[in-house]
Amino acid sequence: MTANEDQEMELEALRSIYEGDECFKEVSPVSFQFRIGEHDDSKAFILDISWPEMYPETAPEISLDGFFNKKISSETKQLIISGLEEQVEANLGTAMMYTLFEWAKDNQEALMENHQAVVTAVTLTSNSDLNAPAKKKEKKEQLTKSQKRKITCRTDNKGELPRGWDWVDVIKHLSRTGGKEED
Repeated sequence: MTANEDQEMELEALRSIYEGDECFKEVSPVSFQFRIGEHDDSKAFILDISWPEMYPETAPEISLDGFFNKKISSETKQLIISGLEEQVEANLGTAMMYTLFEWAKDNQEALMENHQAVVTAVTLTSNSDLNAPAKKKEKKEQLTKSQKRKITCRTDNKGELPRGWDWVDVIKHLSRTGGKEED
């Protein structure tokens, strides 16, 4: 069997196994995401796995760089990826996606036992920034009542000027440029 036939068969199997499973997402026919753990669990993570052209003869690309995984430390990510790569080596040449997903689910506790949530904090450089006055907003030009009245008289109920309201300017322009003259 060729690599493409193997991929098609595995893709069909994955679709039938994980149909309706909210943890599995097919991003493209060669790229998948699988959430390990419950959505609100602090030890949950998402595996991003992509197939290269020669998969399953070559190893799939495994990533934990998704936004959902930002709370996981780089050491924990490396531990998860190294465990998955061991499984890839053991299953190279065969369909392995189901095996990888199930291995990650079965070993979630062991993989995440030393997990400490990464907290990203914003720090202020100095207190003077807090006391600095906010930039002043540019003021709109203030119109007098008579200017506003002239504008409303010229516009219709949608605030648009009626067609041909600037006909004087059009005539001036044509008189300067010389309109088209017919023979």
